[in-house]
Amino acid sequence: MESAWGGKERCACIVLGDTTQITVRALTRADEPQWRRLWSEYLRFYESAVDEEVYLTTFSRLLSGDEPQHALIAEVGDRPVGLVHYLYHRHNWRIEDVCYLQDLYAEPEARGLGVGRALIEAVYAAADANNTPSVYWMTQEFNTTARTLYDRIGKLTPFIKYQRG
Repeated sequence: MESAWGGKERCACIVLGDTTQITVRALTRADEPQWRRLWSEYLRFYESAVDEEVYLTTFSRLLSGDEPQHALIAEVGDRPVGLVHYLYHRHNWRIEDVCYLQDLYAEPEARGLGVGRALIEAVYAAADANNTPSVYWMTQEFNTTARTLYDRIGKLTPFIKYQRG
């Protein structure tokens, strides 16, 4: 089955402790309502919103297989509780592409279960399979919960982000 995880459908299952099993899998067309719910919650967390056209276009791009954009869903049981969007792009300082982990979200009830870590590790695995060793992401300074995880599995860089005013 073709998927948004860069080709054939793949699945990674992580068992934490005696009770929590997190399944990370590629986004599929059937996930649209749950994907939209999770991404809307993510956008609300950052006090942001997008137009309907952006939802439709983004979902289409994530599933197309022709775009460098990909999405994974994390489930606990049969319930989607998290998502990650990532994309590959060229970098002038490297021969190989780099991977930008653009959006990462775990429902508040699922935080602390390892959902964020499972999603990041799945992106690492996808990037490795794509011969893309460099994975990077950004977060808001106030996002201390996520930064606690990021400090354990990533390296804080000295760069500061600017954008067109």
